[in-house]
Amino acid sequence: MIARPMLSVAVVLPAFLLGNFAASWGGPALLQAPEAEIPRALPPVGRAGVPSSGPQADGQAPAPLAQPIPPPQPAWVAAPASPVEAGFHLLYQLKFQQARQQFSEWEKQHPDDPMGYSAEAASYLFEEFNDQGVLTSEFFLDDRRLLGGIPGRPDDRLGAAFHQAVDRAQKLGESRVERDPRDVSGLLAMTMTNGMLADYSSLIEKRQMATLHLLGVSEGFAKRLLAVDPGAGDAYVALGVSNYILACLPAYKRFFLRLGGVHGDKAVGMHQLEQAVATGNYLQPYAELLLALTSLREKEPERAQALLAQLSSEFPQNPLFARELAKLGALRGP
Repeated sequence: MIARPMLSVAVVLPAFLLGNFAASWGGPALLQAPEAEIPRALPPVGRAGVPSSGPQADGQAPAPLAQPIPPPQPAWVAAPASPVEAGFHLLYQLKFQQARQQFSEWEKQHPDDPMGYSAEAASYLFEEFNDQGVLTSEFFLDDRRLLGGIPGRPDDRLGAAFHQAVDRAQKLGESRVERDPRDVSGLLAMTMTNGMLADYSSLIEKRQMATLHLLGVSEGFAKRLLAVDPGAGDAYVALGVSNYILACLPAYKRFFLRLGGVHGDKAVGMHQLEQAVATGNYLQPYAELLLALTSLREKEPERAQALLAQLSSEFPQNPLFARELAKLGALRGP
């Protein structure tokens, strides 16, 4: 997943290159899901308390998002029942090494399941993000960093371990999808790992064209996953992040991308993150944080505060959530 932030694009891209890229991406307007795969207008959110903009007339973007009531948490947040669930619970507390011990246990118990390695890869990516301050309001509100990547050097040790875990997850995921194109575990692993590779390529390595390709691959798997399992809310992280970030690019960059049939939509992207908050599983807390940060960018501090308060309550040992909540409270005043 998880999925969600981030690309920069060369200032001038030849039209023929964009055209060729669009073909490999999947054709024009890939970010707008085909009706046969994902509903054109997503239904109102049921499980969570985050109000949905609801179905819209054909061709219209979702209405502006309303202030949320914090959503109920996935069951594993309160009571992890498996090593993967326990690992994600530790991951969201920034206890990376302990999380990896849990994921390793799952890998031993389920050697054919790509989720263990996908989760392990997420732990390395999140650790790098935490070290670089990526998932903070300072980073997310700064277009130069959000769209251009980290200012410093990455940790080569974390990068090597991340790519190794991704490779293992993708070998298992590809094998499962080749045997059964509707295999949910395989499709989820391919969605998550390609989304994480896009994040790493963009924010850490700053490889723009590689990022665009990886985002397209991740979204393709996300749409296939939702076609098989419409309740797989984690898939909306990849879709939402891509839609939102592409729409944040400067106008001249969006123009060249549109020549190749690639474009995003902020309202649709935030709506898809909202769906991930409402129906996601392992990536649900990540989607909450991304929705809080995008809400700050869109000058919706009440929404951001509610989501950050929920995260701080769910993961009280995570100082990131508490700091972001405190900063927002200080900015808003008494």
